[in-house]
Amino acid sequence: MNIYLTIILGAVTSYLIGSIPFGLLVARFKGINIQKVGSCNIGATNVFRCVGKGWGLFTFILDVLKGFVTAFFIARAVREGLSSEYQIALSLLYACLAVAGHNWSIFLRFKGGKGVATTVGAILGVAPIMVAVGFVAWLIIFLATRYVSLASILTAIIITVYAWITKSEGQLLLPSVLTILALLMIWRHKTNIQRLLNGTENRFNFKKKKE
Repeated sequence: MNIYLTIILGAVTSYLIGSIPFGLLVARFKGINIQKVGSCNIGATNVFRCVGKGWGLFTFILDVLKGFVTAFFIARAVREGLSSEYQIALSLLYACLAVAGHNWSIFLRFKGGKGVATTVGAILGVAPIMVAVGFVAWLIIFLATRYVSLASILTAIIITVYAWITKSEGQLLLPSVLTILALLMIWRHKTNIQRLLNGTENRFNFKKKKE
């Protein structure tokens, strides 16, 4: 098969995998329309709050896998024969398409989530060390504030800064793409940022609320 056609098929596949609304499907399995409860977001945090902790964690893992499978497995299946520079570029392209699919799913009329978990999976498939740094940063910020949104936003910034600081000479592609993904994530959290500024953002509650 022509290499260009293969790359295009990989790109379409990456977007479609990213478009699978696992949060919506998991919640629907439990008889809940996740788009009409809580924050109305299809992401793992809303599933965690409105469906159950286990189901929220399950959704998070599935959303992470969307990004990882596209950036790691699909890219590897397609990029054989390409130079190392183009291989990295292809992985990053498919990673971005998976995130785009989650945020603007073709199955949800181009609506979707905020892309946090899928971005994590995508970065895991390209630069695992960044995920390790991000996890530590996210955990510290989350435990200190109990704001999932704030932890996600600040972690995106920290990973981006870390990528620019540790980049190899002349290697601008990875930190540049991470910057774009970070800006996208921050923009998708614009309503959360407004609530944080207004002091109305919901803190994460580890205890189950009494009815």
